[in-house]
Amino acid sequence: MQTTIIKKSAFVFILTGFIIAPYLLSVSASYANSNQTIIELWEKAKTPDPVEIKSIKLDPAKTAFLILDIEERTCNLKRRPRCVSSVPKIKAFLDHAKKKGIFVVYSLTSKGTPESILSYVAPAGSELIVKSSVDKFFNTGLENILRSRKIESVIISGTTAEGAVIHTATGAAMRGFKVIVPVDGMSAGSLYAEQYTSWHLINAPGSRKRTTLTKFNLIEF
Repeated sequence: MQTTIIKKSAFVFILTGFIIAPYLLSVSASYANSNQTIIELWEKAKTPDPVEIKSIKLDPAKTAFLILDIEERTCNLKRRPRCVSSVPKIKAFLDHAKKKGIFVVYSLTSKGTPESILSYVAPAGSELIVKSSVDKFFNTGLENILRSRKIESVIISGTTAEGAVIHTATGAAMRGFKVIVPVDGMSAGSLYAEQYTSWHLINAPGSRKRTTLTKFNLIEF
């Protein structure tokens, strides 16, 4: 009887070892990783799945189209060739938006001037132009102007994705606006910056609940 109990105990001990050992190894590996910064673990970071692009229908009377920092110094073949490629798409949507009576807003970098906006998409009349760093709500009257027109949704395009687009979009979302970002209307100097911006806007706490990623041809009025 005693021998049987000993054998059973040994079996349970061995079986427990087989179950616990992998767990301990996993915990050990996790602990080792927790002591390393993202710099040491850089190559282990997994690229997330592509974000979802959605169609959307908007009320033109309550929508504004923001064209951010499309200037000679920020949007050229040397610095951001993908920005240059995006300009005809922005222009086509701009013409469509104007026909629908959508309120259009331009922005400048801290060193920009109205004359530095690329002529292809430059203001043609009395469109609003704001000037700030990456967040176009910062130290401008943008929020008050949008609210005075009862704007609820902002379509954001421009460059650079990880600069003006991500910060202005986040600023808009945190102020309660519905944010729509056409991925074919934003650009950066690298594909990673565009990828990161797309992921961030629909995953970060400040923007994910109020942001829709789309394409120009998927926006309806």
